[in-house]
Amino acid sequence: MRSLLAALLLAALPAWAQAPAASVGTGSSHYLWQVSSMTNRIYLFGTVHAGKASWYPFPDVVEKAIDESRVIAVEADITNQEAMTKSAGAMIYVPPDSLQKHVPPADYARFQKLLAKYAIPESTMTTMKPFMAVSLLVFSEWGRLGYLPAYGVDLQLLSKAHQQKKRVIELEGVETQIALMESLTEKESAQLFAGTLSALESGLSAEQITGIVNAWQTGDPKLLLEIASKYNTEVPGAKAFEEKFIWSRHDEMVKKIEGILATKDKTFVAVGALHLAGERGLVEMLKKRGYVVKQL
Repeated sequence: MRSLLAALLLAALPAWAQAPAASVGTGSSHYLWQVSSMTNRIYLFGTVHAGKASWYPFPDVVEKAIDESRVIAVEADITNQEAMTKSAGAMIYVPPDSLQKHVPPADYARFQKLLAKYAIPESTMTTMKPFMAVSLLVFSEWGRLGYLPAYGVDLQLLSKAHQQKKRVIELEGVETQIALMESLTEKESAQLFAGTLSALESGLSAEQITGIVNAWQTGDPKLLLEIASKYNTEVPGAKAFEEKFIWSRHDEMVKKIEGILATKDKTFVAVGALHLAGERGLVEMLKKRGYVVKQL
């Protein structure tokens, strides 16, 4: 889901978000798994949707897995400009409707203060829906810490796939992800808006971002799940949001991955890193279905 947001927000992040680059960690494992069936062997890779130039090329084991794969499977192809253009309208209100009419005045005042912090002109945000508006703030916080959507793993992987003329397939697609965003009720949107503001104000978002990157770089899904759980505990509504936007999608994702395993096409499957974590994550779901899964 964040891969789609990263693409939508890419041009909106302030230029000052560039920060000194740091290299990818050198943990003993990578956020990469090999999944084997009786007829096929594929790769399952967890991604983060903003990053640094120094992360590329990927570590050797990841580069090797990509090179071996004929097909790249992603949640949604965010390089599909036609689909992205069509989806953009779902993220904004049609004037005279506006963001300010859909959130409490006190929360909008807090939002204005954060816009000033990130040097984002309020005029560029007035028609954005609450989900999109606070997502831009979160990506601005990623940017403040030096992580940019232009260097997100999804985008870099897709660029590499197109350069190498690999076939790209989608587990969901842009329209499916947009429909999920649009399914948020007014109440859910307002709660998400307020909770995200609180996380940014308290420094919890910065702590979460640093933790996510560390967990990804060291190939540690358990740590990533702990970080998500802490955020859910401290931010009202976050647990329900995670249920809807992460775990509820897994049955359909697993069906698609099993379909891939039933073919003979060597495929590199990339999804947001949290999708691979924990008992309800795709890694454990595939193990329970009898596939041989090992982390590389």
